[in-house]
Amino acid sequence: MLGFIGCGNMAQAMLNGILEKGLYKKEEILVSRRDGHALEEIRERYGIGVTQDNGEVAERADVLVLAVKPNQFAQVIPPIAERVRKDTLIISIAAGQSISAIEKLFGKSIKLARTMPNTPALVMAGAAGICFNKNITEGEQESVIRLFESFGVAVVVPESLMDTVVGVSGSSPAYVFMFIEAMADAAVADGMSRNQAYRLAAQSVYGSAKMVLETGKHPGELKDMVCSPGGTTIEAVRVLEEKGLRSAVMEGQMACVEKARSL
Repeated sequence: MLGFIGCGNMAQAMLNGILEKGLYKKEEILVSRRDGHALEEIRERYGIGVTQDNGEVAERADVLVLAVKPNQFAQVIPPIAERVRKDTLIISIAAGQSISAIEKLFGKSIKLARTMPNTPALVMAGAAGICFNKNITEGEQESVIRLFESFGVAVVVPESLMDTVVGVSGSSPAYVFMFIEAMADAAVADGMSRNQAYRLAAQSVYGSAKMVLETGKHPGELKDMVCSPGGTTIEAVRVLEEKGLRSAVMEGQMACVEKARSL
């Protein structure tokens, strides 16, 4: 049984991928959420089991995903701690909650994977960083990786880099959406319809990312391939450099990481 305590946007993105790849049947998934109306919508959308009782999910789940906000862990975990079996595999998807902090809240030995996925999991294109506590076996690690690879890319990192994962992939879809919106706004300012502008901008970002992943070439090399001497692209690159695009992205991402560390 796969259980989710909390079922917001990120958990639903994960559910979409898990069900799409058939890792679990609908009847093998149970989620809890306080909002009864939202819970009913989730039941209708995914056809899975739902309950408002976190304890029921904790008791029944072989794999338990903690999908509540980081600031809710201290309220959610203690009441369910004794109802979680010792062999249950627990997965956290919260930013800023360390392995040691989660273990302390449970107050007993647990099998724990700390992860940071992102919302593109909703379209089977997620990216997740994963680390494990000492109690998880190699086989259990593989099962967690397989779960996250069902809706995208999963990378195992040391826990010291988990806040970095928040910045580079967990939160970064928001930065990319802003970039797409800015490109589309420029096209609209030049007279293009907004629908066409969004389609062309989004496809260009998608295609560029796919080139990085599939060619294995350095992003700088791929950029140079587009920049003809004295051409339009290098002129745009010159202005973007002048306006501080790289610095803005780096500073924003580093601020994201610092926020994650302070949670």
